[in-house]
Amino acid sequence: MVKDYKKSIFEQFARTGKAFSNAHRIELLEILAQGERTVEQLSLTAGLTVANTSQHLQLLRNAGLVTARKVGQYVHYNLSDDLVIDLLVALRKLSERHLAEVERLVNTYLTVKDDLEPMQVKELLDLAEEGVVTVLDVRPEAEYQAGHIEGALSIPMEQLEERIDELKPGQEVVAYCRGPYCMLAFDAVAKLREKGFTAHRLDEGFPEWRKAGMPVEMKDEGTSKNALFQ
Repeated sequence: MVKDYKKSIFEQFARTGKAFSNAHRIELLEILAQGERTVEQLSLTAGLTVANTSQHLQLLRNAGLVTARKVGQYVHYNLSDDLVIDLLVALRKLSERHLAEVERLVNTYLTVKDDLEPMQVKELLDLAEEGVVTVLDVRPEAEYQAGHIEGALSIPMEQLEERIDELKPGQEVVAYCRGPYCMLAFDAVAKLREKGFTAHRLDEGFPEWRKAGMPVEMKDEGTSKNALFQ
């Protein structure tokens, strides 16, 4: 009886594990960690068909990792719990520690763009208190609107070249996007340095920042209490 009970429990745990066994589903979870999205928005961002996206979302929903609500003709998805972010971070760190291929891919595609150490949160907070840093959100506008680091300036990566004059000359810039492996921040830092700016990547993305209780601005909530970057 006890053996059957344990097997049944582990089978339920395996449902979560199965949901994480597909690269597309992990990417969809990372996108949803930025904020609520419709199926159509997720499909466009992930580069999947709407039908394929819906199939993946259904499996994630069955595993209890995402929730859904209907607004008019559209179905909006969100993470079911912040623990999903913890799972994503744990999966990344475990893979970094034990899979050599992760390091090879990072060196091949990301380190060539920026081989400097990213800026740690504490260092960013210290610079913010001195008022000598611009925090730059290079994610798509919809992700910024759903939630962002308080006081961050939104310039999506594809607009950076034409809007670079919006940055204060001579002020250090810290760019962030969805997470530590998000190529948008790497591309932004490379472009900014090319233009003569002192620029760094933040060591984590918006989901990790929010999960840690750092100051954020969320959609329809207005400004949070500590205006660090204004």
